[in-house]
Amino acid sequence: MPQCPVCATPTPQGEICGRCLRRPPAFDHSVAAFSYAFPVDRLIPALKYGGRLAIVPVLADALAHAAHGRGVDRIVPMPLHPARLRSRGFNPAREIAHAVARQLARPLDTATCRRVRDTPPQVALAWADRRRNVRGAFACHGALAGQRIAIVDDVMTTGTSLDELATTLKRAGAQSVECWVVARTLPPGD
Repeated sequence: MPQCPVCATPTPQGEICGRCLRRPPAFDHSVAAFSYAFPVDRLIPALKYGGRLAIVPVLADALAHAAHGRGVDRIVPMPLHPARLRSRGFNPAREIAHAVARQLARPLDTATCRRVRDTPPQVALAWADRRRNVRGAFACHGALAGQRIAIVDDVMTTGTSLDELATTLKRAGAQSVECWVVARTLPPGD
């Protein structure tokens, strides 16, 4: 299905959607392997909340296929706050990013960015509250000047977490930021 090249929302002919025209996000491009619908809407929660790591290769293969040919210098998984990482035991985005980076022969960067605020899960918040929830949640350090970065995450819903991390990456010198997600939900109507 054709997608907005900026946020991966389905559009009739792959044109930029009205939402991205009105309020362009900090990220430059997005790729989504799937729409967040059956069976993906069962697989991702089974991975995230059920610890079913055997699902990672299937999701990563689809994402690597969707992102194939994209010219990026490094892949950065969406970071989890250390408290959430301890409670979950693993970072689903990191697991997917690791497999994608290996398949596409791109460096995986798990050290440059970190989540510095332990925010409530976005899924538990109203759409309007999500941007405020993640403001200032990330920090990046290291040599990012001129780098083309791909952020890997499992699901893009409103895109606010990805937008905030992209903003942080660009402040740290990244030339461009792409979002590579396994699945894209449909955004709310205007």
